[in-house]
Amino acid sequence: MSVDPEMRRPPPYAVSSVDHALRIAVMLQMEGELTVSQVAERLGVARSTAHRLLAMLVYRDFAVQDETRAYRVGPVLRLPEHSQSLTSRMREAAFPHLRQVVRDLDESANLIIRTGSTARCIASVECDRALRVSSREGMVFPVHRTSAGLLLLAELPPEQLSAVFEEEDAEDRPDLDRLRGELARIRRAGFAVNRGRSERGIVAVGVPLRSADGEALAGVCVSMPSVRYARDDLPRIVQVLQEASRACAADLGYR
Repeated sequence: MSVDPEMRRPPPYAVSSVDHALRIAVMLQMEGELTVSQVAERLGVARSTAHRLLAMLVYRDFAVQDETRAYRVGPVLRLPEHSQSLTSRMREAAFPHLRQVVRDLDESANLIIRTGSTARCIASVECDRALRVSSREGMVFPVHRTSAGLLLLAELPPEQLSAVFEEEDAEDRPDLDRLRGELARIRRAGFAVNRGRSERGIVAVGVPLRSADGEALAGVCVSMPSVRYARDDLPRIVQVLQEASRACAADLGYR
């Protein structure tokens, strides 16, 4: 079943400890290993708070502590080794370039991968503006409702597109004929724009991150409140994203 975009509104009574624990779980799953100090710095909390959160994740098998006293993902969240390796490498390579996107555009930036019929944000850097798109790290959206997801779907052979959605409930499947037409336009343009399809009031623009043989591995994206998006800005946004994507690919050894 696809994720309902209406569920993406922040809860009116957010529980910060739960949010912190979930963010730690995502970081461990995506990055492989973290110390108490690193967790405290990333979350902006005291070391004692980070330690308590990690202890609970260990207790519930979401994390394990090794002999160096660092924490790694536990059995509940463990990914296949090859997937974790590639994801970790992309995250590590992407962060400095996502930060550059934020500096250049003053909007939040993300790295997103496709897993079946969903798109998952594996790295996120927020801008400092009062009105901004908050971190999407770890969040999952229907793949055809995100700019990165559309970019990655556009790379698929036509016969594979329907297979992506074959296990979805009928009401969650997109109109494939209409989607094919949209993907063809995205393929020609080399970028995708999402105007409120995943979250109301948000516009996202994305370009692909490609391997050495041209395979699209992920989407490098920027997200902003729709009130700040202007179509005339699109060429510069795409240029900044493409520069970040090429630099990230180079750091991964994809030239």
